[in-house]
Order: sequence, then structure tokens, then C-alpha cells
Amino acid sequence: MRILGIETSCDETAVAVVEDGRLLGERLATQVDTHALFGGVVPEIASREHLRVLPRLYRRLMAETGLDAGDLDGVAVARGPGLLGSLLVGVSFAKGLSLASGADLIGVNHLWAHLLAPGLEGELRFPALGLLVSGGHTHIYRISSPTEFELLGRTLDDAAGEAFDKTAKMLNFPYPGGRFIDQLAQEAEPDTDLFPRPYIDNPTLDFSFSGLKTAVANYVADHPELVFGTMADPQAVADLPGERRAALARVCASFNWAVADTLRIKVERALKREGRMESLIVAGGVAANTGVRRAMGVVAEAFGIGLTLPGLSLCTDNGAMVAYAGWQLARAGYRHGLDLEAIPRGRIVPQDWERAGSGVEQG
Repeated sequence: MRILGIETSCDETAVAVVEDGRLLGERLATQVDTHALFGGVVPEIASREHLRVLPRLYRRLMAETGLDAGDLDGVAVARGPGLLGSLLVGVSFAKGLSLASGADLIGVNHLWAHLLAPGLEGELRFPALGLLVSGGHTHIYRISSPTEFELLGRTLDDAAGEAFDKTAKMLNFPYPGGRFIDQLAQEAEPDTDLFPRPYIDNPTLDFSFSGLKTAVANYVADHPELVFGTMADPQAVADLPGERRAALARVCASFNWAVADTLRIKVERALKREGRMESLIVAGGVAANTGVRRAMGVVAEAFGIGLTLPGLSLCTDNGAMVAYAGWQLARAGYRHGLDLEAIPRGRIVPQDWERAGSGVEQG
């Protein structure tokens, strides 16, 4: 079974083909340089760029894999959550391709796709506890199968990735700045008293990183010498002089620790409540962070379960994860009609699949 995956949730345009769980090929175009001029993603620019490059990426992928539309059994598309204008570009393209080729249309939950992505590299073991850590979401799931996700905890305001982005912006790091925080953090020991671990003094599994962001803002305001005068480029970070570099490294290490340890506390709490799990799956853009990966390794070892981490290329938004999630849904017999809706951030993505051949919707 061959499934095309289309990803246009935010500022990455990506397509990929998965056949029977194996990646055949993928193409990706990033908009990082475009949005770096503004220090963040501009939704209107993002959607227009998707519209410009998506058809070209699709043609190149088909040429490289030796396939054409008639060879596809399904067209999977990230339907949300994400930027509505960006999502609509991908969903509209997928509908047109499905209608023209006769391939099934499969709407994919972008968040679930992240957590299933490691299945492209190795076996997924269920039941699993899933931690999604990205720019817009920090969620904990109980995952019983590739099509059964139960949300246990969620972001109440700022996600972990947003806290990274805003901290980097306060310091005038290059965009996107999370990787520079991670790099500098490896050069110092964290001061565990410098920043709070937010929203841990409660019994819930929810997350709120707004308090940490405020604490960093107050610290930076008191130490303006840490901030680059204008938005830096990677070379400026590399050339930081010794004393200033050490001070910035200490701030980055302390911030990194506060985020990672907050995640550790909530994940440990979830594992104690949910009972025996076969694995811990960690995914999303922040899953590439060294401190987060290390902390989750400690948790998995303490609970005697496997740790499933995607390769770094699968942490960011990509078409392969959408194609793989679509393949999992297709082989379970699920698909969508041409009335498939794009779901923006802030709304729950419905499980409104149809059973192939039956027209019976799932609740």
C-alpha cells in the first residue's frame, strides 16, 4: 500500500511516499530564512509560500520515486492543528489529487503523526506514554495503538517550544533560536535555582510555561549585557568572547534544565498513574533538545521501559511522518470524504474517519 503524505501545518512544506511502512522518498522546503527577517512565522507569507512550492515538490518526488498519481492508494494530509491558511493549501491539494487519481483521502492529526514518526525507524511498542514537545504544544498521551490516543495532559498557555523561541528572541539569538540555546547549554552546568520549574506544584499532568518565560524576561531585563544589540547570526554566536559566552551558557543551561526537569516530573507522574507501559515515545521539535533527550532517558531507565526517540530529521515537521500516519490509518480501514476540514490550532481535531467500503463514521 502506497501513501503520499503532505505537510503544510506551519512553515515547512513537505511531501513523502511510504509503502507498507517503509519510506520511499521525500522532499522538503523550509521557510526559515524568510521568517527569520521577522523573528517568527508570518501566517500570510507561510501560506503563500506553501502555495508556490507544493506542486513543484510533488512533481519532483514523483519523478524521483518513478511513480505517478495512479500508483497511489491514498493521499494523507496534515489537517491540523496548525495555521489555518497553511493547512488549507495542503488539504486543497490533497483533495484535488485524491479526486483526480481515485486514491483515498486521509486526514491526519499533525500531533499524532509526530508521535508515530519513530515507527519509520524501528518498532513502536504499545501501550506507550507519548510526550509531544513542540513550538505550539506540550501534550502527554496514552497511546494504545497507532489509531488510539488518549490525551492526559496538555498545554494551558505557552508550550515548551514557545518558551525556547521567546527566550532566544529576548537574547536576540538567530531565528529559530532553540538550537543555539541547546548548544550553549552544553558548555555550562545549570544553576537549578536560577529559574523556576513552572506549574509543577499541582496534581495535574498539564503544562504552563508562561511563568518560566516571565522569569527569563525579568532576568534578561536585569542583565542587558547578555543581549545582542541586533538579531545575531550563527557566526556571532560562535564568536562570543569568553566571559560573556560563559554567562550566556549558564543562562541557557539553567533554562534548559528548568524545561527538561519540568517535563521529567510530569512524565514520571503520568507513568505512575497509568500503570505499566511498554515504552515512552518522545517527539516534536523540542525532542531534538539534548537536555530533554537526556532527561527522558533517565525516566525510561528508572521505570524499566523502552525509550523511543525519532531521529533529528523526524523531530521537525516533515512529510514522512504524515505519510506513515496515513498508512497506519489506511491499513486500519480509515479514510475521509471530500468534506474533510482543516482544523486550526485551538480546536480539537475530530476523529471523523469513514470505514473504507462502509461509509460508517467513527465517533
